[in-house]
This record gives sequence, C-alpha cells and structure tokens, in this order.
Amino acid sequence: MTRLRCAILDDYFNIALNVADWQQLADRVDVTVFSHPFASERAAAGALADFEIICAMRERTAFPKSLFEALPKLKLLLTSGMRNASIDMEAAKARSVAIAGTQYSRDPTAALTMGLILELTRGIGRENARMHAGEPWQSFAGIEIEGRTLGIVGLGKLGSKVASLAKAFGMNVIAWSPNLTPEKCKEAGVGYASKEELFAKADIITIHVVLSQRSRGLVGRDDLARMKPTAFLVNSARGPIVDEAALLEALQQKRIAGAGIDVFSVEPLPVDHPFRKLDNLVLTPHLGYATEDGLRIHYGQMVEAIDAWTRRSELPRRLA
Repeated sequence: MTRLRCAILDDYFNIALNVADWQQLADRVDVTVFSHPFASERAAAGALADFEIICAMRERTAFPKSLFEALPKLKLLLTSGMRNASIDMEAAKARSVAIAGTQYSRDPTAALTMGLILELTRGIGRENARMHAGEPWQSFAGIEIEGRTLGIVGLGKLGSKVASLAKAFGMNVIAWSPNLTPEKCKEAGVGYASKEELFAKADIITIHVVLSQRSRGLVGRDDLARMKPTAFLVNSARGPIVDEAALLEALQQKRIAGAGIDVFSVEPLPVDHPFRKLDNLVLTPHLGYATEDGLRIHYGQMVEAIDAWTRRSELPRRLA
C-alpha cells in the first residue's frame, strides 16, 4: 500500500502529537506538523503540495479555490469543528476533496467570555502583572458586575450559556439578534431588546453570532456611538462581526470604557497593529476554543477519520 502524507496545520501549542494516538496510523500515514502560520497562501501551497491529507485547525489557514487548485494531491481535508467559513466547499467538491469535521463535547468560549468581562471590570491580569513587577500596592479600583446589565448579541447555544453564567454573577441580561424573538428570550430567562436599546442600555455587550455575509460588520459605528461612556464591548465570536476601524476610533477617543477582544479580522494579529497600543483594550490570541480538553477531542477525531478513510470505511462527520 502506498504511504500517504498528512499535514497537521497551525499546531501553535505543539500539542497535536501528544493528545491523540497517531501511532495507529503509522503503518499507512506519515505525519508532519506545522506549528507556525504560513506567511502567505503561496507559502502554504509550496509547503503542502505533496500532502494527500491535511488537518486544519479552525480558520487559522484558509482554503480558498486558488489553494485547492495549487494542491493537486489533496484528497482529504479535516477541520476542527463542524463549520469552517474559510473553506471553499464548492472548490473542494469540484476537486473531489473529501471534508470532515470534529465535534465539541463542550464549548469553553463562554467561560473565556466571562474571564474577559472580569478582566475588564476587576483588572485581575493587570494587577497580577504589577505585583510580579514589584510595583506599588493597588492602583486599580474595579467595578462590580452584580446588578449591571449584560447585553448579548446572539442568543444561540453559546449566547444562552453566557446568559446563564452572567445571571449566576447577579447580572441583568438582555439580548438581541436579527432573528431573535421575545418568546425565545423568555424561554432563556432574559429580557428582549431592540438593537438600539441593547447598545444604549447595556453596561457590557458581548457578541455571540456566527460569522456570515449577513453578520459581517453587524456591530458598526452607529452601534458603538450608542454605548454608554462607561460601557464595555466583548467579542469572542469572530473579528469581522465588529467594524474594527470604528472600534479602534471609539477606544482611542475614550468614547467607551474599554473592550475585551479574542478574535480579529486578521489572525495572528500583526505585531504593529494599533490595538496592541491601547491600555483600555484587553487582548487574547483567539483562546475561546483552545483548551487541552477540546484539542484532545479534535485531534482524536481526526485520527479516527483518517483511519476510516484509509480503510475505505464511511468517513465520520463528513461535510462534503
């Protein structure tokens, strides 16, 4: 049997080979790990030209039509998650590339969202850094979130989980999204608001809608302008949902109190990006789904899928 080559992409934590049993494929598949992002699509095409199998981690590396055309040997593309907006599914189908995803047992993004809220309001990480640096005792008086209003944009599975956590902290919760109804809010035990009301009333706004053509730029300049000067914005969904230029301007001019951002239009965030220079912006490098527990599931299911595909069995969790 001809040996196959498998590329594991964007393993930033160098964890892939340690959390799944790749040895069960050793008689058929040679595995190569790429732990750093490609500098360009051209670089990706050059590095991956000889691989029949690719394991992608979410949208870290995009697969547009042009990249599929540059990878003539590619036959199987696996992605973490059951949705990957950066894969051109029609191009994959046209080139007979099979695509399958992996499932989550839980979604840790909700907990990270609350962590960003707590960092914005209590400065835990900021004060920790000051303590370790030997700086003077106590410089930041935080604010309490109990009794304050959280506005959730998107009350799906993740938004509802955030709502439950926020209520456990004693917050009042309101929600809005283009298709959300008062009845759905009532079922979730939160208040319904129009988009205008949510941005005007909430003390903290957090975003939990899926990125699509409809949601791209959903939070724009006018929405940010409605926010209280004491309010915070949190985005752990996808960068392009928020008009980043408008957010940058609002933060630079101190028109809102601050923001906590885990996702960006360009990832990794360039080292010279102006976001990095703001002291009223908490930044994390797209950590929402990145836990050892979750990666163990993703990579384990990728091994399972490769094993089935190479044995000509039915491919689990097939997307195309």
